[in-house]
Amino acid sequence: MPNTTRISISIEEDIIERFDALAEASGFPTRSEAIKHLIKSAFVQEEWKTGEVVAGVITVVYDHHKPSVLQKITEIQHDNGKIVVCSQHVHIDHHNCLENIIVQGTVGSVQKFHKALSAVKGMKHSTLSMTTTGKNIG
Repeated sequence: MPNTTRISISIEEDIIERFDALAEASGFPTRSEAIKHLIKSAFVQEEWKTGEVVAGVITVVYDHHKPSVLQKITEIQHDNGKIVVCSQHVHIDHHNCLENIIVQGTVGSVQKFHKALSAVKGMKHSTLSMTTTGKNIG
């Protein structure tokens, strides 16, 4: 386990009370764990600004009855095979499908891929969940 450093910070009472309530509701066992989570989230945001290799999940929802939607989504994934790690297809109901596409690549390539998927005619929703490869996070 890495060395641990104790720090002291000054925060207004109303802010720390709200933070403690949020941390407890989120299931963090201690204030330190909640703060560590926030710091690591800031590190991930910084990774996404630098253009380094990142990871993420693109989630798309679409009506598979729309002509050629699935074909176009598959084509875009094949065209971006270097960044697509894997995908998972789920049938939500008779008309709607959800697909999670795990990606790893440069920020630009992942964002370009997400934009291409979002632009497919018949796409109901698309979102990019940005995360890290873990290499730069303690």
